[in-house]
Amino acid sequence: MDQLTAKELGKKTQLASLELGIESAEVLGGCIGGYSCAYSNTFSWRNAATPLPMENQPRRVFERLFGDSESTDSAEQRRSIEDNHSILDFMIGETSRLLSRLGPSDRTKVNQYLEAIRDVERRIQLTELQSAAPLPKVERPNSIPATFTEHINLMFDLQVLAFQADLTRVSSFMVGHEMSSESYPEIGFADPYHAVTHHQGDLGKIAKCTQINTFHIQRFAHLLERLKSTPDGDGSLLDHSMILYGSPLSDGNMHLTNNLPVLIAGGASGQIKGGRHIRYTTDTPMTNLFLTMLDKLDVHVDSIGDSTARVEL
Repeated sequence: MDQLTAKELGKKTQLASLELGIESAEVLGGCIGGYSCAYSNTFSWRNAATPLPMENQPRRVFERLFGDSESTDSAEQRRSIEDNHSILDFMIGETSRLLSRLGPSDRTKVNQYLEAIRDVERRIQLTELQSAAPLPKVERPNSIPATFTEHINLMFDLQVLAFQADLTRVSSFMVGHEMSSESYPEIGFADPYHAVTHHQGDLGKIAKCTQINTFHIQRFAHLLERLKSTPDGDGSLLDHSMILYGSPLSDGNMHLTNNLPVLIAGGASGQIKGGRHIRYTTDTPMTNLFLTMLDKLDVHVDSIGDSTARVEL
């Protein structure tokens, strides 16, 4: 869903989409059942065979958004943009000369490459236009923060900056991998999350699982507060956003994938009525909700995954 949206909305921004995470961005190797770790470590896929890694390094996210210069001064950012543009011009000149010496098949391949280059050039031109406007005041982050709270808050803040500067309009954020061994000592215990979800009815583990889920939703509230406090046009970024928060499981102990608890925040520019708890009919595919959300983004497709119809939202 995110990449269908990015393909359309990305035409207007420097970055088509932003994929963020908290745990390692590695998607190679084998995980549970011999399946590729890509299925556990990311939920963003460019197509059926291309997983997109979730970046968990704040510095790398910052440099992707604002360049790799040590300075956040607008003039220096603009110089970096101009350097990239001159390199691009050089590449196009070299490939154009090469075309005259190639056969039809090779020319087709090179032309496909040039189309990709032209897309980059368009994004650089957008960057030059946007660089005339003042960027949000940002501080360059260093390595991964010591605590989960600091880490996720920083990643959320970078996400908000990306939206505020209109560098991208699509972002996915994976708080934890499937079968994550992540623990949260800052909330008073160090039991791994995955272990307490398999509580087998143990009331102590159930209480810890509830604490972790509460902790996660409190961190999500930080993102919503930042979006709410950031002016955007005739409202706030939250007013003009649509944010899906949820999990692929409703019961980690039994690995149940039905009756998923899903939260949608933001006003989607007046298209969503908030303050409601909607209970859909039994066995409504999650993709029916995705299909409805895509409609509200003016990204219209006949179906997605196992979708069967639109839902009321």
